Amino acid sequence: MQSWNAPTSGPLVTAARTTSPVPPAPADSTIGPVRVHDTATNGLRTVGPRTGTARMYVCGITPYDATHLGHANTYLAFDLLQRQWRDAGLDVRYVQNITDVDDPLLERATQTGVDWQDLATDQIDLFRSDMTALRVLPPDVYAGAVDSIPLVVDLVDELRAKGSVYQLTEGEPDWYFRCSTDPDFGSVSGWTREQMLPIFAERGGDPDRAGKDDPFDCLVWLQQRDGEPGWDSPLGTGRPGWHIECTAIARHHLGDNFDVQGGGSDLIFPHHEMCAAQARATNGEELAQAYVHGGMVGLDGEKMSKSKGNLVLVSQLLRDGADPMAIRLALLAQHYRSDWTWTADLLTAATERLAVWRESVRYRAAAPTQASIDAVRTALRTDLDTPAALAAIDAWAALDGDDESAPGQIADLVEAVLGIDLS
Repeated sequence: MQSWNAPTSGPLVTAARTTSPVPPAPADSTIGPVRVHDTATNGLRTVGPRTGTARMYVCGITPYDATHLGHANTYLAFDLLQRQWRDAGLDVRYVQNITDVDDPLLERATQTGVDWQDLATDQIDLFRSDMTALRVLPPDVYAGAVDSIPLVVDLVDELRAKGSVYQLTEGEPDWYFRCSTDPDFGSVSGWTREQMLPIFAERGGDPDRAGKDDPFDCLVWLQQRDGEPGWDSPLGTGRPGWHIECTAIARHHLGDNFDVQGGGSDLIFPHHEMCAAQARATNGEELAQAYVHGGMVGLDGEKMSKSKGNLVLVSQLLRDGADPMAIRLALLAQHYRSDWTWTADLLTAATERLAVWRESVRYRAAAPTQASIDAVRTALRTDLDTPAALAAIDAWAALDGDDESAPGQIADLVEAVLGIDLS
């Protein structure tokens, strides 16, 4: 198992794989390709090439608070996707960003009296620790916004040459992306402008800002404000907007038209919509072949979020003595696209299931495995259907048999495709 805790030199991290990332179970390409739900087409589609390397970009955290179960649910979903590609015999090139300078981070630093860089470093370290505990395979590239500023400036320059960005002449001379230059704007979400407007304002947009050409034009470069950090550039001293950060990092490290851009469903609009539009406005190419989104995790009837403060933290569950594999199983018991609510009963049930699985692979012999292994792989390659996969393992564990190789085969499979360590 490789570690998220690779050596670093500032916010930009290239994750050095300390062991082979290939899962221990023999890869199997006979079950069929990996298919997941694509938000843009609202249907299942095959993702990844027939052979070679699958390319994936997943939007990372803004490091101003600890990893909550909503985060864990998202990164576990794309860990599952990576594992299914590898199980199908593909290599994977996985890139994830870290938004290590942004308004929420700066605001939290001011509130707590902590230097914003120290706060970011502390929370990045905690996030990595949580991901390692949950056995989430790390990305090949873990790219910080600060170290990626040259990529952002270059992309804005490309867009400027095509007339797709402009500078405000009223108030602060910030730079904005002109969404009208992308004729397919709206194709990721499928939403109307009327549907977009309240969500854009709610999720960091500024539809009413004076001087913009269109309410949906989004910030690509913010000029430095008093008391805030800024970096010199041809665009002025300032820092990147959120959407352009991901577009620049993804295109640089993966190229155009990569296989999957992923994240939680709250990123469909405006974030992934804007990323896709900026990429198309640059050279007409689609940013990703599929846009894949995980569901939201709630607590007490509301979405779990930092802004609401209704968080269940992975680190706190671990401090309270929860087995990290039980936490992972509790998350896997929900379909990745579902919206669901966390309860303590879910962890209790997962702990009990984990104990049964671990006991079953300690037997000297057990029931033959081929039908169960095929059922698990079929479920996972069909939109990452973890509830069906878990049910197949449950059914096998309830059987008796005299196959001495069966316990080891199931243990290897469960580790490979579900990421659960049964030792």
